[in-house]
Amino acid sequence: MLIDTYGRVATDLRVSLTDRCNLRCTYCMPEEGLQWLAKPDLLTDDEIVRLIDIAVTSLGIEEVRFTGGEPLLRPGLVGIVERVAALEPRPRTSLTTNGIGLGRTAAALKEAGLDRVNVSLDTLRPDVFKTLTRRNRHQDVIDGLYAAREAGLTPVKVNSVLMPGLNDDEAPDLLAWAVDHGYELRFIEQMPLDAQHGWKRDGMITADDILTSLRTRFELTPEGDEARGSAPAERWLVDGGPHRVGVIASVTRPFCAACDRTRLTADGQIRTCLFATEETDLRAALRSDAPDEEIARIWRLAMWGKKAGAGLDDPTFVQPDRPMSAIGG
Repeated sequence: MLIDTYGRVATDLRVSLTDRCNLRCTYCMPEEGLQWLAKPDLLTDDEIVRLIDIAVTSLGIEEVRFTGGEPLLRPGLVGIVERVAALEPRPRTSLTTNGIGLGRTAAALKEAGLDRVNVSLDTLRPDVFKTLTRRNRHQDVIDGLYAAREAGLTPVKVNSVLMPGLNDDEAPDLLAWAVDHGYELRFIEQMPLDAQHGWKRDGMITADDILTSLRTRFELTPEGDEARGSAPAERWLVDGGPHRVGVIASVTRPFCAACDRTRLTADGQIRTCLFATEETDLRAALRSDAPDEEIARIWRLAMWGKKAGAGLDDPTFVQPDRPMSAIGG
């Protein structure tokens, strides 16, 4: 079991498979990209599967989410998914992706045992997409979403970040489009995880801003805390249901008290929080032939020291050195 001093138990593992990405989203990294991890620093496929095996069989992990960077850039992704889906007990598996390449891989990922996907799409307008991501790949994402739905990787969830002056007027249009296509839309407040450290709280689009915009066109009925559980998104029924929309208010309404996540970076570090400034090295233990029991002990100790919250409302908050692309969402 992965328990901390506040009584929270981690059952959800986020695994970053690579720090690389084929987009250059303005809220994540600079246009020229970043200094990528060297290949020897990355965990191998076998190392990733071994750590997930330890997490599932010894530490109580029930759900595994593959992230990046962009996880579809990982050459061995389908094989990793297949091996993780074969573990006993079998964890629920999901993938967070920008959707580029999903049109080619959705069917294979479903056959390998992937249960569902989250796809990032911030706008319905190709020109705004190009401005936000610095790439002309909007149609590829749309095609990837369609392929995921057709392959049965459902519910297909769409993650959207609204940026002032770019797509902050699109919330109702995005929701109408998601309802029409059978996707579950989730808006995410912009978080301070950009490599340029340009995030400013007073300039972000808040959860309240998003809900006010949505209510100009839709009736929203809250599902409530009981239905939410430990999920990061507050959810509302749209026009009485069955469609839902979620808002992840990491900044203005943090949900740290119910957090059930532990994170593994692409180079084998344990992070207790997306905003943590400290990491615990599991790669060194792996490569020094430590037994599974020792790796589990290190992991438990790391999680025991998890802080009460991210502290985003603290004026002394220090932004993590790693950008979002290197941590995983």
